Amino acid sequence: MQTITKSLAFVFVALAFFNANAQDEGFIYGKVYTIDDKVYEGPIRWGKEEVYWADIFNAGKERNQNLRYLSSKDRDRLDDRQNTWSNWNNGNWYRWFGNWGDRRNDYDNDYEHQFACQFGEIKTIVPSGRKYVDLEMQNGDKISLKGEGYNDVGEEIRIMDPEMGELEMSWGRIRKIEFLKTPKSLANRFGKPLYGTVEAFGEKFTGYIQWDHDERLSTDKLDGDAEDGNISLEFSKITSIERRGGRSLVKMKSGRELVMDGSNDVDSGNRGIIIMSKEMIAIDVPWREFDKVTFSEPAGSLASYDQFANQKSLDGIVVTKDGRTLSGKIIFDLDEESNYELLQGKQGEFELTTSFRDIKMIEPINDYRCNIELKSGKKIRLEDAQDVNDRNQGVLIFAGKKEEASYVPWEDVKTIDFN
Repeated sequence: MQTITKSLAFVFVALAFFNANAQDEGFIYGKVYTIDDKVYEGPIRWGKEEVYWADIFNAGKERNQNLRYLSSKDRDRLDDRQNTWSNWNNGNWYRWFGNWGDRRNDYDNDYEHQFACQFGEIKTIVPSGRKYVDLEMQNGDKISLKGEGYNDVGEEIRIMDPEMGELEMSWGRIRKIEFLKTPKSLANRFGKPLYGTVEAFGEKFTGYIQWDHDERLSTDKLDGDAEDGNISLEFSKITSIERRGGRSLVKMKSGRELVMDGSNDVDSGNRGIIIMSKEMIAIDVPWREFDKVTFSEPAGSLASYDQFANQKSLDGIVVTKDGRTLSGKIIFDLDEESNYELLQGKQGEFELTTSFRDIKMIEPINDYRCNIELKSGKKIRLEDAQDVNDRNQGVLIFAGKKEEASYVPWEDVKTIDFN
């Protein structure tokens, strides 16, 4: 496995964005309007998962309107490239030799992308049935999304109303969710954030923690079997968890130690441990690379709602391998066009996610990886994801009117510098 750079490790130790005086402001907060015009206000949690403004909302884009900016020649070239990639990776040889017209219709689906942003970027969410949702971003952008395959759409919502207490509401009861700036001090909240240091493959990362892509609060529970029976243990009672093959050694604040297995919380079914910081929204450590987590008191607070207000379109300069320089509005991977959208890739076995807001420069190295320079000055190398390898569908640059676009295939990109 490629070792993560020391500079990246420093990012997670520094956690420069935390404000020690505003702990509660990092929790999602707002109003939930029901279909019969009832209104509830308070801290909000997405099912048993997302609870911070810094957490990620996922859904699918309904269609890719940006294909219309490609010439017939560019579209055919891109279709051939997508076709080759799909068949080599999926073994679907019919799509290679089958009818071209049928393939063109199939490949339209290959240009539909996932939408991902942090919850703090969103102003309102309006359900449209169980499978669709309309978002309005803080800057007024409106986006229609589909939720099939994503549990952030159709999920039960929990809200901590000051009068009613904690209320679990089914998606079908919700007419609108309106996000608001969180008060500096909350009378009621779902729990305290999990924070600590994760040791993995010789590296250490300190920050806010999501255990098994799920538990992230002191009141969440670690489930599993111990020697004398099944246990559901609040994280507030745990000092550390250490991987022991397909089991876990759990040390409690009382000094008691337990060896646990029998659930995805504590065995090889664990989906991974995520550490959060500002410059790198998430670093996802797979169970097979995880060694130990030691919990501690938070060094500060997560990002507040108003820290996401600077939303704008992507713009900058694209330099091609044949020496052309193109500047203007940028659509990256024929899809991402706003600074609140996210870029994802892997460094060795660790999966990293950052916001385009924090990226200064992208430099493709070869078909498999890119150099990324963050605006903080940190440099990382990412691979093994569509954003940063040869599955990337290219870049559009609008120098003037939106209808006048220049398309640069990914293999022709030398560098992208964002303003």
